[in-house]
Amino acid sequence: MLDANRVRVLVEVAHAGSIAAAAERMSFTAPALSQQLAKLERELGCVLLERRRGGVRLTGAGRILLAYGERVMGDLRDAEAAVRAAAGEPPRRLSLGAFASAGKVLVPGALAAFGRAHPDVRQALSDLEPPDGYGLVASGALDLLVTHRYPGVQLPAAAGLRRERILVDPLMLVLPEGHPAARPGPVPLAEAAGDEWICGAPGVPNRAALEEAAREAGVRVRVAYETRDYEVTLALIRAGVGVGLVPRTVLGASAPSGWSAHPVAAADPAAPPLAREVYAVHRRRPLAPVPEMVALLRLSARRALGQGSGTAAG
Repeated sequence: MLDANRVRVLVEVAHAGSIAAAAERMSFTAPALSQQLAKLERELGCVLLERRRGGVRLTGAGRILLAYGERVMGDLRDAEAAVRAAAGEPPRRLSLGAFASAGKVLVPGALAAFGRAHPDVRQALSDLEPPDGYGLVASGALDLLVTHRYPGVQLPAAAGLRRERILVDPLMLVLPEGHPAARPGPVPLAEAAGDEWICGAPGVPNRAALEEAAREAGVRVRVAYETRDYEVTLALIRAGVGVGLVPRTVLGASAPSGWSAHPVAAADPAAPPLAREVYAVHRRRPLAPVPEMVALLRLSARRALGQGSGTAAG
C-alpha cells in the first residue's frame, strides 16, 4: 500500500508548483521532500515528476496519482473534521477561492456576514481564476471555490465534488456615452461589430464568449485592447476608445457614468440570454460551515444582480 504521507508530498508539490515552495508551506526542507518523492517513485516503479528550472511538471503517471491523491487527502481531512464535530468541537476555519470580480462583488458581503455570525472561525481567501482551484477543493486545501463558466467554454471535470450554480449573470453590451447604437432595450451585436473591442486575450473565457456571440450573430469583431480586468475595460469605454461585454453584476458595482449598458439582442429569439454562470464548488458531502457560506453567497448574488439591473443607461 502506498504511503499516504508521500502521496501528500506529491499533492503539495503539484499545487505549489515546485519542491522548494511546497517545502516552505509544509515546514520541511526541500531535500527531505525530494527524498520522499524519490521513495514514492521507487515504490511505483515510474517517474512522477520532471524536475525543471524553476519548478516541476507532472508526468502522465504523476497526474493520475495526483487525482487520486487529492481525493485521499480530502477524505482524510473530512474524516478529521467529522470526528471533531462529533466530539463537539466547532469548525475552526473556512477557506475560499474566488475569481477576481467575484472577489469584489460577491465575496466581501458573504465573508462579513459569516464573520459576524461565527467570530471564532478563521476565514481565508485566495485569488483563483478558472479553471484553477478544483484540485484544491478535492484535496481539502480549500473548503469552497467560487468559479464561473462563460458561453463557449466547457466546465472542468469535477469528480468527487459538487458544483452548485449560484448566479446567472447577463453579459451586457457596454457602449461609450453617445454611441449611435445606444438606445433603450436590447442592441444587436452587429451594430457594434465595426467598433474596436476590449476583451481578454485569446483563450481567456470572456474572449471565448465574445467570439461565440459574434459567430452566432454572423459578424466578425476586432479586439484591439486586451485585458481581463473589467475595471480597465470600463475605463477604456469611458474614454471612448472601444466597446465590450461586461457582466451585469460588475456594472452594478461601478460608477454609472460615461457609458451605457444594453442586453445583447439574440439572433434567435428562443435562445437564452448571453450570460456567464457562477458556481460554488465544494466536497460532495460538505460539513459545516460550508452550506451556510453557500447560502450567503447566493444572497450576495441576488443583491448584486439587483444592483446591476438599473444600468440600461449610464
